[in-house]
Amino acid sequence: MNPQAHIIISGKVQGVFYRASTRDKAIRLGITGWVKNLPGGNVEAVFQGEKHKVMQMIEWCKKGPAYSRVDDVSVTWEEPKEEFETFEVRYG
Repeated sequence: MNPQAHIIISGKVQGVFYRASTRDKAIRLGITGWVKNLPGGNVEAVFQGEKHKVMQMIEWCKKGPAYSRVDDVSVTWEEPKEEFETFEVRYG
């Protein structure tokens, strides 16, 4: 099973197409998992894939889309609890 990274992104990351852009980038890289908004204004994501591709995704998250302002990206490497087949935006 591929490595899994659990990410929390803080800054101006809601209302700037951060989730949609993350999904598009993950799909281009062949990464599976999900991304969602958190109530406090942060964005949470889980990435699974080849480690070098997950690392590329994490580096992308540090900049984000054009109108975002990323203050911090917290990364926790985890043992995968499930294997995702796609990358999706989650709501709620």
